[in-house]
Amino acid sequence: MTRKSAINMYSQVKTQATLEGASPHKLILMLFEGAQERLATAKGHMQRGEIEAKSSRIDAAIRIVEGLRTNLDFEKGGELSANLDSLYEYMALRLVQANMKNDPEILDEVMGLIREVSVGWSGIKDQVNR
Repeated sequence: MTRKSAINMYSQVKTQATLEGASPHKLILMLFEGAQERLATAKGHMQRGEIEAKSSRIDAAIRIVEGLRTNLDFEKGGELSANLDSLYEYMALRLVQANMKNDPEILDEVMGLIREVSVGWSGIKDQVNR
């Protein structure tokens, strides 16, 4: 086993253990973090002209945003869920535009929006865990 494959295996086991022990609130925070990581990586690929890698990372971030969107609870969340639905739709659209235009400023915009939602979600931890 190579060092790289051992590190990958360890990372997968660690991630699986973290997921299994995470509350629903924590899982959402992990999705926000995952989207942020993918967009930061995409920005680096974009700046280096690595088109295929950039597109792959942006696509992964779009899948996370769409996953967040499709799991909104409109019954419990009401207007807040509707607002998040619109925001997630906007983020996905902007990410497609960032990919097509090769525009790092759009990535920064979406990362900022994700950061704001993540901070808000972090702030309601006690309310969610009641």
